Amino acid sequence: MDETEFWQLVDSTREAAEGDPEEQADLLVERLVQLDPDSVLDFARHFESRYNRAYRWDLWGAAWVLLDGASDDAFDFFRCWLIGQGREVFEGAMHDPDTLAELLDDFDEEIDGDGEELGYAADEAYEQLTGAVAPDLGIPAAASEPAGTPLDFENESLVAERYPKLWERFRES
Repeated sequence: MDETEFWQLVDSTREAAEGDPEEQADLLVERLVQLDPDSVLDFARHFESRYNRAYRWDLWGAAWVLLDGASDDAFDFFRCWLIGQGREVFEGAMHDPDTLAELLDDFDEEIDGDGEELGYAADEAYEQLTGAVAPDLGIPAAASEPAGTPLDFENESLVAERYPKLWERFRES
């Protein structure tokens, strides 16, 4: 599975799920079990490499604004959700997290921002196909700390200054 096929799977399941990340994860498992186990592992490698790439302080700040705070776990689930939004949104956020204010049509804190189940879709599909737990993917381990410069998320004026578009659209009353 190449990168284009990876993103096509992500996009088609997001569209079919009408943006619901839990439904998207279910659809992704359904689609992945139609593939061979090696293709499922390829999908997992693409997903995991993007998940690790998104482990950045600037993206955590964007998640903090969108979710009105983001713990370690919440940020992990946010990164899965961000991948689930597709290539355009993911790459746009990687380029400049503040552009999420323009890239997202809407954002419902109750549904959006939590793609935990998306992170398990390939593992679940692999196990259904083979009856075994997925092997090590053979990609570099995630960094122990996010990339970039930490930001004091508790300092609202700093966060508003760093993410002016997100702050204006999602935080100001």
